[in-house]
Amino acid sequence: MVQAYILIQTEVGKAADVAREIAAIQGVTQAEDVTGPYDVIVRAEARNVDELGKLVVAQIQAVDGITRTLTCPIVHI
Repeated sequence: MVQAYILIQTEVGKAADVAREIAAIQGVTQAEDVTGPYDVIVRAEARNVDELGKLVVAQIQAVDGITRTLTCPIVHI
């Protein structure tokens, strides 16, 4: 299982809508609108890195109002 945080920038005024829509996507375990340089922080999980990539590119980035994403896979050191 691969887990990651996905940091999302949105259009002005879209953070709450984006977080709500992303929270309903399978594989997303948490989606919160936040303040700071990013507008939404998502925690997601997938079976492997390829599936995580598909989740981000095909589903999360397809949400209206997103301008940029940064995916940060979780590592256990």
